[in-house]
Parts: sequence; C-alpha cells; structure tokens
Amino acid sequence: MKNMVPVTKLIATFAFSFWALVMHTTIPLIILVAAELLILAVCGNLQRNSKAVGSLAVFAVFLGFVQLLGGGSVESAYVTGLRMMAMTVVFIILLTTTRLQDLTAAMVTQIKIPYEYAFMFTAALRFVPDFIAESKAVQEAQACRGLSVKGNVFKRMINYMSVIQPLMLKSLSRSETMALSLELRGFGSQQRHSFMSNVQPNAMDYGLIGGMILISAVVIYLRIHGIV
Repeated sequence: MKNMVPVTKLIATFAFSFWALVMHTTIPLIILVAAELLILAVCGNLQRNSKAVGSLAVFAVFLGFVQLLGGGSVESAYVTGLRMMAMTVVFIILLTTTRLQDLTAAMVTQIKIPYEYAFMFTAALRFVPDFIAESKAVQEAQACRGLSVKGNVFKRMINYMSVIQPLMLKSLSRSETMALSLELRGFGSQQRHSFMSNVQPNAMDYGLIGGMILISAVVIYLRIHGIV
C-alpha cells in the first residue's frame, strides 16, 4: 500500500466505499472490513490507530442501535454499522500511508483538480490531527480548572461548551495565521505549479486499478442477483 502512488490509493478508497454501498448483506461487509483491517495491519499502522478504529466501532454500534430504534431489522442494523466501518477505515488507510504533499500533487497532475481546491482539501486533512490534539489539551486545561463533565446528558453538553469555545477560538486563530502566511507567499499568483514528488502510476498501479474495476463489476453482478 505504501508503494502505491496517491492516485491509486484514491481510486482504492473510492472503490472500497463503493463496494460497501453496493453490498447489503452482513457476511460480505464483515469480509470487507476484515480486509481493510488486515491492510492497515500489514502497513504497520493498526496499533497506532487502534483508538481511532475503536472509536469508529463504538459509533458503528450506535448507528446500528439507532437503526433498530427506527424500526429496522437486526440485519439492517448490522449492515448499517459495518457499512460505516468499511467506508471510514479505508480513509484511515489512505491518510496513514500517503504524504499530504504527494496527495496534492496527484490531485493536481493526475486528476486535474485546480491547485487551490486540492490544497484546500489536503489542508483540511492536515488540520484534523492538530484539532484533535488541541481538543485534548483544552479538556485537560479545563479539568485542571475544576470543569466536571459528569451528570446527565444536558448538563454535560452545557459544561462541554467551556471546551468548545476556546477550541473554536484557537482554530480561528490558526486559520487566520495560515491565511496570512499563504498571502505573504503569494498563494494563487502562479498559474502553473511544479512538484518534487513523482506521482506517475507504474505497471503495478495500472494492474491494481484494473483489478479494482474487475472486482467492482463482480460486486455489481452479485448484487443484482442478490448474493451480496
């Protein structure tokens, strides 16, 4: 996975998400989620992202429970949770095996997305780990000041506003600093951009893309016949 160029990883991400949307039975979705976790483990990033995967699993259970409360069957609850897991774990694989600079280069040179939009997308991804770290720091600082998140749901929501407010202010400050830095560096003044990374697909990438297209066709065929 790490040896694949970013455009192949993007296609693989959308392919796994497409398979998850097409499948509507439990066993194929379990196999799909297991395959993604195996890929994450082979890349050596499963243990590092175990908390994120665990949080996604908890949220998947919550979605399944909501499906049950909405009048759905047990199988539909399983399918909803597994589908969410399959569509999110693959993005963890993408982000943990791809440098954001290479992803920007691939989106501009291979997919022909304008540089401004590609940069905006990767910049948003770059903010995610920083936002999580700042959230944890703000929670610890407020806890040192005596903030308690115990009690019923409404009380906890009100108390959590003490975390959200400074977190949003820090995020706005970071955004203003980034905007000023980009303006000083002349962002948007160049029409053509050059990249140091080589993101050209090779024979292995083309083979993998062809394999994913073939698998997609097989999944669609099996879905039409009600097998997956």
